[in-house]
Amino acid sequence: MEDMQPIKVAIVDDQQLIRSGLSMLINSRDDLRVTGEAANGQEALSSAHVVAADVVLMDVRMPVMDGIQATAQLLDRNDQLKIIMLTTFDLDEYALDAIDAGASGFLLKDAPPEQLLAAIDSVYHGDAVIAPSTTKRLLEHLVTPKRATSSSNHTTEMAALASLTAREREVLEAMADGLSNAEIAEKLFVSATTVKTHVGRVLTKLGARDRVQAVVFAYRAGIV
Repeated sequence: MEDMQPIKVAIVDDQQLIRSGLSMLINSRDDLRVTGEAANGQEALSSAHVVAADVVLMDVRMPVMDGIQATAQLLDRNDQLKIIMLTTFDLDEYALDAIDAGASGFLLKDAPPEQLLAAIDSVYHGDAVIAPSTTKRLLEHLVTPKRATSSSNHTTEMAALASLTAREREVLEAMADGLSNAEIAEKLFVSATTVKTHVGRVLTKLGARDRVQAVVFAYRAGIV
């Protein structure tokens, strides 16, 4: 246990009831602590506690400044932040824009408590895509209908995809299936360290900030 300090979590949502409920849940664990709250993106940017958090739970739609703008500007101020978008699934077509802005993943607002806590852990440690089944369904819902209209970046995407080795493409496809490093290692009969190296190379070649952006790339490129 090298670092016994709790993970600092901030909550940005325009509904106080949601903020209060999330805060109670998060603070129920000794290794998590809510250190900041805000009712919109502008308040979040003005809060030193939000900017200095480890993980931010960010609503997509809010008055004054939405979660997309707030995500981009918060990451400009602290590029170590991990931001989880709070989404209502069918209503939040803008969630992908937030991922493009640097958010680390999605979380349904009605997700079970244990899924929320696991998501914070996963994002903080930079391991797996958040709630793989949820993320996969959301990506299928949002990305697939847009493939035909997003051809402007098709050439660039195909060039990046072509730069991957056969093994790196296998790793990308496994990531898109929601597998963790350990699960990918088991599937490909290699060590977890080797998988971590491959993941790093995939992110570099695709110009992706993290695993979630790489998975979005995989969906947009049509390889999933």
